Amino acid sequence: MKYTILSALFLFSTAYAEESVQVNSSSAMQEYKSIPLAQRLHIILLGVADVQKSADFYDSLGWSRASDSHAGFVKYDLGGFAIALISKDDFAKDANYASSERSGFPGIALIYLAKTEDDVKRILKKAVEAGGELVKPATVTPYGVAGYFRDPDGHLFEVDYEEKFNFTEDYHLITE
Repeated sequence: MKYTILSALFLFSTAYAEESVQVNSSSAMQEYKSIPLAQRLHIILLGVADVQKSADFYDSLGWSRASDSHAGFVKYDLGGFAIALISKDDFAKDANYASSERSGFPGIALIYLAKTEDDVKRILKKAVEAGGELVKPATVTPYGVAGYFRDPDGHLFEVDYEEKFNFTEDYHLITE
């Protein structure tokens, strides 16, 4: 599984890898920042039976919840990316699965946070062109725009854009 995920990331990064460039104008910087899919993941999303019980477990390990966590979604900073807990039923519904109990629902997704709303559609299209399967097209959500695809081995990826997410200069997620 580790090699499948790494090969999928390599496949997507070859077309849209970020390069070290110097840009001087704000319009050039905006264009550069909209290049989708750097070789990076931002959130590992876990579907759990009981968000509070699972959060209590991670809390007991000494992990600190991000300030934007709430009863239905708890996030922990892992140093530039995060692990997040969500009800497996809510997760299955969001990813267009009929049930979290149904065969085939993985209960985990790797999330790539796009830099713009338009990048969500572009990245999903690129994934399908590369042999992935579109699970859910780019859809307006209460928080932004998101969609899902499966890689050729069935691993679930979410591509998400939400204004609330902040990043460092080198595009690592800031969770606080």
